Amino acid sequence: MHEVTAPPGATAPVFYEREEHAHGDGGTLIGFWLYLMSDCLIFAILFATYGVLGRNYAAGPSGADLFDLRLVAVNTGLLLLSSITYGFAMLEMEKERVDTTLMWLAVTGLFGLGFLGIELYEFAHLIHEGATPQRSGFLSAFFTL
Repeated sequence: MHEVTAPPGATAPVFYEREEHAHGDGGTLIGFWLYLMSDCLIFAILFATYGVLGRNYAAGPSGADLFDLRLVAVNTGLLLLSSITYGFAMLEMEKERVDTTLMWLAVTGLFGLGFLGIELYEFAHLIHEGATPQRSGFLSAFFTL
C-alpha cells in the first residue's frame, strides 16, 4: 500500500465547521409562525365556505342526521391533546432534553394516529351511507374542510 502524507507544516483541509445558532432573538421560530398563520388563513376561508354552503342539503342528510357527537368529542379531545403534547415536546427541545422530547413526540404521534383512525372510520361510514361530496353543497364543504 502506498500511504499519502501531507508535506511538513501543511494543515488538513477543513470540511466541516460547526456553527453556533443564536436562539435568543426567536428568529428560528419565524417559519413556525408563518406556517401557523397560513394555516389560520386557509381554515378561515374553508369555514367561510362552509358557512355559505352549510345549509344547502339538496334533499340530502344534514349534519344532525350523520354525525355521532360522542365520536366528534373524542376526536376533538385527541386533537387538543396532541397540540398540548407537541407543546411539551417544544419545551423539552428548548432545554435540549432529547429523550423526553422524543417521548412527547411519540405521544403526540399516537394521538395523531388515533385522530386519523377516527377520521378514516367516519369518512368510510359516510361514504357507505351515500353521504358523498357530490350529494350536496353541505357535504362537499364538509369533506373539503
